[in-house]
Amino acid sequence: MAEETKKNKILLTAEEFQSIEDKAGKSDEYYDRLLRLQADFDNYKKRLEKEKMEFIKFANEEIIAEILKILDDFERAVEAGKIKHDFDILYKGIEMIHKDLMGFLKEEGIKEIEAKGRPFNPHEHEAMMQEETDAHPENYVIEELQKGYTFNGRVIRPSKVKVAKKLQGDKET
Repeated sequence: MAEETKKNKILLTAEEFQSIEDKAGKSDEYYDRLLRLQADFDNYKKRLEKEKMEFIKFANEEIIAEILKILDDFERAVEAGKIKHDFDILYKGIEMIHKDLMGFLKEEGIKEIEAKGRPFNPHEHEAMMQEETDAHPENYVIEELQKGYTFNGRVIRPSKVKVAKKLQGDKET
């Protein structure tokens, strides 16, 4: 047994022992630093996520404020209509509000899709009906049932349209 005990023991000089002890101390220091950096990084990720959620929550604040101005105009038009009972004044007020709303939407990157009189485009138009006619070229939009819009070049709502179809002669049976 004494022989085995001698085999497992390592003899070191005082300098070698001090060197290993210094390296162990450095190792502990690096490990502590790593733990602090990991905690800082986790806190950074949490802060970024919180800021992202705040941004998403209030991203449309300016747009909502502009829409509220238009809502105020509608309320004034309704009140004026109640007091004066004048259709022409009410109509002019609604026209002005419509113009303001369309101007605001245009500034925000919204454009109407032009449909009537244009070739049918499945990326911009949704065919709701077809009408046999010789008054319009085949596969052209002859009526717009609902306007479509793009937002910064991307279709957000296609136009719902009626499309011209070539006249079919009397079918023989």
